[in-house]
Parts: sequence; structure tokens; C-alpha cells
Amino acid sequence: MLKRFLMKQAMKSQLKDVPENEQEALLDLVERNPAFFENLAKELQEGLKSGKDQQQVTMEIMTKHREELARLMQGK
Repeated sequence: MLKRFLMKQAMKSQLKDVPENEQEALLDLVERNPAFFENLAKELQEGLKSGKDQQQVTMEIMTKHREELARLMQGK
């Protein structure tokens, strides 16, 4: 419960420039499959440590997990 609250607060601070309805949609995705998004965050951190820039690493990770992301966005 506390972990979920803290995660939501951290995400909201990172998404402050994103419209409220989009923030809620993203938070809902993360709540439905937190382990998947924790894995994405770990992969992102590893990629950044390797010296690549954030945009490049993010695109590589999103491409790698495209099918799972699409499935989550469709609500399946």
C-alpha cells in the first residue's frame, strides 16, 4: 500500500507536464503490471550506465518490449 502510494507520487512528479488524463492512464498501466515496469526501469538504468543517452536507451527498450506494451495498452 505504501509502496504503491510512493510510486504514484514519484510518477506524478516526473509527469507534471503531462495532461492529467494521460497521467492517470499511465499510472493505471503501471498498477496493472508493476513488475514489468520495474524491469523497464532497471533496463533503462543499465543502459544509461553504459554511456548511451536517455532518448536512445528509451527507444531501444520500448522497441524491445513493444508487444508487451501494446498488450497492456489494449487492456489485455
